[in-house]
Amino acid sequence: MTSGAVEAARNILTGLHEVMASRSHAQAKLNNVVEVIGGCLDSEVCSIYLLREGMLELFATRGLAQEAVHVTRMAVGEGLVGMIADKIETLNLAEAAAHPDFSYRPETGEEKFHSFAGVPIVRRERAVGVLSVQHVDPRRYEEVEIEALQTVAMVLSELIVNADLIDEEGAWSLSAAQTGPEQLHGLSLVKGLASGVAVFHQPRVTIEHVVAEDTEAERQRVILAFDKMREQIDRMASQAEFGVGGEHEEVLETYRMFAYDEGWTRRINEAIDSGLTAEAAIERVQQRTRMRMRQIDDPLLADRMHDLEDLANRLLRIVSGQIGTAASMGLRTDAILIARNLGPAELLEYDRRRLKGVILEEGSLTSHVTIVARAMGVPVLGRVRGLRGVVREGDQLLLDAEQGTATVRPSAGITEAFEARFAKNRERQAAYAALRDVQPTSLDGKRVQVMINAGLRDDIANLSLTGADGIGLFRTEFQFLVSATLPQRERQTRLYRDVMDAAGDKPVVFRTVDIGGDKTLPYLRHDDGEGEENPAMGWRALRVALERDGLLKAQARALLEAGAGRTLNVMFPMVAEPWEFDAAKAVFDGQLAYLKQRKRLLPEAIRYGVMLEVPALADQLDLLGPKISFLSIGTNDLTQFLFAADRSNPKLAERYDWLSPAILRFIRRSVRSLDGFNVDIGVCGEMGGRRLEALALMGLGINRMSITPASVGPIKELVGKVHLGEIGAAMEGWLASPPADLRAAISEWAAERGIHAD
Repeated sequence: MTSGAVEAARNILTGLHEVMASRSHAQAKLNNVVEVIGGCLDSEVCSIYLLREGMLELFATRGLAQEAVHVTRMAVGEGLVGMIADKIETLNLAEAAAHPDFSYRPETGEEKFHSFAGVPIVRRERAVGVLSVQHVDPRRYEEVEIEALQTVAMVLSELIVNADLIDEEGAWSLSAAQTGPEQLHGLSLVKGLASGVAVFHQPRVTIEHVVAEDTEAERQRVILAFDKMREQIDRMASQAEFGVGGEHEEVLETYRMFAYDEGWTRRINEAIDSGLTAEAAIERVQQRTRMRMRQIDDPLLADRMHDLEDLANRLLRIVSGQIGTAASMGLRTDAILIARNLGPAELLEYDRRRLKGVILEEGSLTSHVTIVARAMGVPVLGRVRGLRGVVREGDQLLLDAEQGTATVRPSAGITEAFEARFAKNRERQAAYAALRDVQPTSLDGKRVQVMINAGLRDDIANLSLTGADGIGLFRTEFQFLVSATLPQRERQTRLYRDVMDAAGDKPVVFRTVDIGGDKTLPYLRHDDGEGEENPAMGWRALRVALERDGLLKAQARALLEAGAGRTLNVMFPMVAEPWEFDAAKAVFDGQLAYLKQRKRLLPEAIRYGVMLEVPALADQLDLLGPKISFLSIGTNDLTQFLFAADRSNPKLAERYDWLSPAILRFIRRSVRSLDGFNVDIGVCGEMGGRRLEALALMGLGINRMSITPASVGPIKELVGKVHLGEIGAAMEGWLASPPADLRAAISEWAAERGIHAD
């Protein structure tokens, strides 16, 4: 802002403050306001349109016919004024009548005016009116004049609302584009249905005071806030995890660039010079940024502008003292959480009774928050572009993470249809819950074990709720992911002991820590794997544990101490060759010898197992057979390795099918290679929790599934309807001579026998 614009804006602010502080009635105030603005900007016409009952009404004018006041009304989206309110954009035209959206209103007498400029009057990110100026001469307004108008419009929004000149509730009746139903599309990260109001993880600050009383004091507040924000960004860069995989350095570098950008700080200080408070100055600069964002087609540049938006929100929270997230304030009603991304610890801060779903601008199938949300049973939709530009705090949301969609501000008809689906879903869940005490036994009398995956202490309650046979996969890394520092051995021991105590006589399989790759820990730095192009195939899981043997030693001791006097089940992830299993078991043997030497109480028995995720291990299972008690096939990672298709990449997510002959033949070969060994074979992963896929797995001889708690009821019900001998024979035929569509063939087989397998 130039000195002329600053001076004009300051004069206007001073004049507006005096007008609005006067005892005049509302109409008189507005009449004075347009005179003040028009005079300071030397404008022949200045008009204010306000939103009333969904229509933009001319409330005050200097230069147009006074008879048009409260008579001229237009819909949002109609004419130039309506377009400004609809798109929340500034318009600057040398010849208004030449614009395709120009709408001539004869009662205003505006035909003699050529130039037109208008800015939206925004309240809580929504247009509540329009401020416009016009000149006889056909010319575009100077940038300094537009900036002055934008500053004034921001002040007007507060003054108008405080003077009760608009019905603020009615102000949200804009246009179909802004308040009607709108459908968002994304990637289903955790399936499920949910409804609730939109709650931003980092809520926007509502600015109550716009006009500054002490400009220098406001400047000092901004300087201190910038110092604190830069401190946070630098700390984030040196200590905390940020971003996904190798992208985090680039993201942080962009954040640093904006945080230290002199142009940004200068524009905020100029806004303060014009008479705004620190909060209003930051918001004023951001309003301009948002308008620019709407005009950007380049996705990379748009992302960078979103980074600036994130930082501005952070700066606003710091300067206003509202630093906490929505979790610290508590959820007051059923909520759908909105965020760019989340860490697992942040998600766990929310009240599970109120948190019904999550929608993320980013996120992936393997991200930490997805894993934790799946364990919590919270539906998650990710990769939703432009989310914050469409959803606003308090909007009603219907989340369909089954279909990968979310409906914002749904109509009554859409809500009714969704509720019908929801009710049917609840009925089905109630029927499954009735199977809690039923042992899953097939029609030919064979027992199938249905177990749950877990990773949090609270997850153990699902054992009794679902009647599962045990915990087939306890992800020990959750404790590492949600901790700010490496968990001490005593803390690990306490957790493992609590889990086994809660499980009672049901088995718990503890998978040793699976970190690295995409599950990076801020306190565990390494050089070799930093910035890996394919982190899922890189330095992770057992590879990390064997290299950082202090980590595995501490965990081994914690598990052995926690398992004292009972049977301990230990599973090693990401084993590619038998020597890796031998090396990991040697660490446990060393800790066992240490505890024996000190006469500590030991586990009654230790069962060791491995996860089959790396295809290379399949050809060496005969070498492992004599050494292990159980094998768990990890279908999630195994599938992406088999197909060389990253399942977190939406372009590749549909490139493989769990019911393809390649996967089923691979699993069958793995099962057969352990014939003659006393090895219990099961499946861990989403494949076992899907009814049609589970049917195929049972046909391959898999009699143990470890799945999400929500899938236990459906799989139990399925087992009771299946003759394992029949499905086994059918699978043999299909895999010997695969049909063109194996999924369709299995579905048809199930339907013929009255088995609902979707």
